[in-house]
Amino acid sequence: MYSKRQQLVGDLADLIRSGRLAPGERLPGEHQLALKYQVSRGTVRSALSELQQLELISTQAGVGSFVTFDGVQLDQRIGWARALADAGAPVTTELLGIEAVEDRVLDEEFGELTYVAVRRLRREHERGISLETATVPAVGPLAALPETGLRDGSLTKTLEAAGRIAVGGDQWLSTERLDACAAGLLGRSIGELFLRAERTSVDGEGRLVERVVSLLDPDRFQFHLTFRHR
Repeated sequence: MYSKRQQLVGDLADLIRSGRLAPGERLPGEHQLALKYQVSRGTVRSALSELQQLELISTQAGVGSFVTFDGVQLDQRIGWARALADAGAPVTTELLGIEAVEDRVLDEEFGELTYVAVRRLRREHERGISLETATVPAVGPLAALPETGLRDGSLTKTLEAAGRIAVGGDQWLSTERLDACAAGLLGRSIGELFLRAERTSVDGEGRLVERVVSLLDPDRFQFHLTFRHR
């Protein structure tokens, strides 16, 4: 006897193989499939993952991944501080410091000799919810950031003024247990598990715009990936 999940996989596979779902056509949405087959959206995602493994559907890289805070999508292009404010979240952002640094990994990848690291802490009602380090190339006006500070308090505006505008990049997600330093800043326990997001943005010439490493409270932040099927 087939389970509902197996029925879902079989029905979609038949639609694709028979041509009733043409190449490039979007599959029904997760919510629609969940209602039709009376299954959870997790079961739908599992079925879609199996179809991808069967090479019947595929994801298109670069379509976009989005951070959500309490279910509200945050637009990374305008910066999380503004996005959180626009979402009505009672979150404050504290600039911990701006300093010149060396980064061998970035140097090998992008060939810049020196970098500037911008560290920020976000709190909600005095409780730390995110800790972020953004590393940018120390070129042009960006080299003077430790002395001049951010333009209007915004790293996004600062990068744009310096002619570094992101057009693409990649993002990696994992988990990380807080060390003593991070736990102290966030007001959390050492070893507490946080989401770790590493996002590298490049401009139209392939030059580094910024690499941002964020530690995020998993009770408040989630990541949502948007993709298209063939």
